[in-house]
Amino acid sequence: MTLLADRPRVTRHPLRPELRRGFAPLAGGAVLLTLLVALAVPAETWQGGWAETRDRTHTAAVLLGFPLAVAAGCWQGGRERRRRTGELLETAVRGPLPRFLASALPVALWVAAGHLAAAALALLATWYCATGDSPYVLVPLADTLVLGCAALAGQVGGRVLPWRLTAPLLATAAYVLLGTLSYDSRSTLAPLSPLLDTAAHQVPVWWQPMVTVAWVGGLTTAAVLALTARRRATALVPLTAATAAAVLLVHTGDDGLVRTNPIALRQVCDTSTTPQICVNARYEKLLPQVTEALSGLTGRLEGVRNVPVRFVDVPGRTGEDEVRLPMITPLGRSVAGGELTDPQRYAWEAGMMLVGRSWCDRTDPATSRVDDAVEHYLAPKPMRDDFDELDPEIDAKKRARARLLAMADEDRRTWLSEYFLTADVCDPKAVPEL
Repeated sequence: MTLLADRPRVTRHPLRPELRRGFAPLAGGAVLLTLLVALAVPAETWQGGWAETRDRTHTAAVLLGFPLAVAAGCWQGGRERRRRTGELLETAVRGPLPRFLASALPVALWVAAGHLAAAALALLATWYCATGDSPYVLVPLADTLVLGCAALAGQVGGRVLPWRLTAPLLATAAYVLLGTLSYDSRSTLAPLSPLLDTAAHQVPVWWQPMVTVAWVGGLTTAAVLALTARRRATALVPLTAATAAAVLLVHTGDDGLVRTNPIALRQVCDTSTTPQICVNARYEKLLPQVTEALSGLTGRLEGVRNVPVRFVDVPGRTGEDEVRLPMITPLGRSVAGGELTDPQRYAWEAGMMLVGRSWCDRTDPATSRVDDAVEHYLAPKPMRDDFDELDPEIDAKKRARARLLAMADEDRRTWLSEYFLTADVCDPKAVPEL
């Protein structure tokens, strides 16, 4: 008995029981499961592209994770009222702030951990089939902190309004507010939303995630201190920081919070083909697949003059002697999981970029037959897109195709050189006959 009495007592941290069991782990699991379901359903639209992965996880975190975190914190905050232990806890040695943190921090930490795990799994899902670029880790890290703040803010709401319906009502209000701020381009308050709308070729300015965390975190800290601090005036310090961050975000505006990613303006080219094939550096690893898919087309253009110098894949207008590559983005159409989904269709679309006269008001039947013959020679239309039998001009078009195929190689190269000299001309008299 003496030995047992002399054994030192183990002092356990008050957060430990809440972290290991109870509602907090369930809240983290709910966030993780919700985000994984939201990411898994349209996985082909982001998997393989780092920017697409960043944007998809960011949108899911803010629009789904944020309201869920608010609801989880709010439910935890109303626990004392539901258990009718509020008066008993008022007699505890600890003050209001330590008691608040002992209840709120486990939920906030588990919510943050749930989001961090979901973001890490999304990055791993892209890592093995990434097509270029590099991961963007600052955005998910900032989102993790924002979701933790949302759980703390929800706890404040649950303490102030300890009703059972407060949690779903606050979550709904958070979702509506975020959606309104994020997608109402006319609102000057739109930059205050934690959801930043970026295109795949854009990145947030380097300070935007940190200032957003300061805005949300300062507002949350001010609310916590206003509720629990012995000196309520201390809440003015984080409130001032939040106000400064908000002013900076609003003053900068949506357009100033994003910039074009420098890598999106750079191209990686295969110069061994005619035309050369250049893909956006964000999809550098796709270049061998694209080159292979277009090998039949570029092989038939070898030795032909007046063709564009290169296929390009950059935002904005193409330069002279350039033609746009068929769209790689959005992912899930031409590319999914780091692979071309249909090389034959991709080659046909590339051929259409060289041949089509869609800008002309009208083209006569003879010109249409010539364009069709060149299109068919360079890259035939995929079978599932081939509705030739419905075309009343199909017999004449097939004869034009046969005449082009029957030419000697040198004669065909000469004729194609004349044809591409008029590829951007709408006057039917300028197009060589076939």
